[in-house]
Amino acid sequence: MSELNLTHHFLIAMPAMQEGFFAGSLTYICEHNENGALGVVVNRPVSLTLGEMFEQIQIPLHQPELQKRLLHFGGPVQPERGFVLHDTQQNWQSTLRINDRLSLTTSKDILEAVGEGHGPRNFIITLGYAGWDQGQLEHEMSENAWLTVPASEHILFDLDAEQRLPAAMKLLGVDYLSLSEEAGHA
Repeated sequence: MSELNLTHHFLIAMPAMQEGFFAGSLTYICEHNENGALGVVVNRPVSLTLGEMFEQIQIPLHQPELQKRLLHFGGPVQPERGFVLHDTQQNWQSTLRINDRLSLTTSKDILEAVGEGHGPRNFIITLGYAGWDQGQLEHEMSENAWLTVPASEHILFDLDAEQRLPAAMKLLGVDYLSLSEEAGHA
């Protein structure tokens, strides 16, 4: 059994992934263990705003500065469900603690807190998530589908969505446009 643990890492889709859900994506891995992996794509805004979503789910949004903030496509699994990647350790009803600074929450109570201005300071709301069965992510990595780098909260929360992938690539010291689709040897 591999001891690879990519929790709190970014997955960078290789250029060979030109089509499908993950083409050009930056995925944040929230959990990776012997049972598989769970992550959310963090660089794919959708046309739905927080204001529109809060109206649809009938939660008041008393934070005018958040009205136009966009939700993100988080992945192909459960795209009808919201996932909140955030930086607070408050106890919500349904939270996966990623590390001592970040969590992923799926319960409505965090949205109510955001609406009232008592939620986390930094957050990304995604629709859906990305999931891998046991050994699947490791296999995809052996097939040269992904690059990985330890994640940065600065990239997650301080940069606009379109800046996140290039910033993650910079952590690796690699230019995305220079990547080859083939693994090779010098």
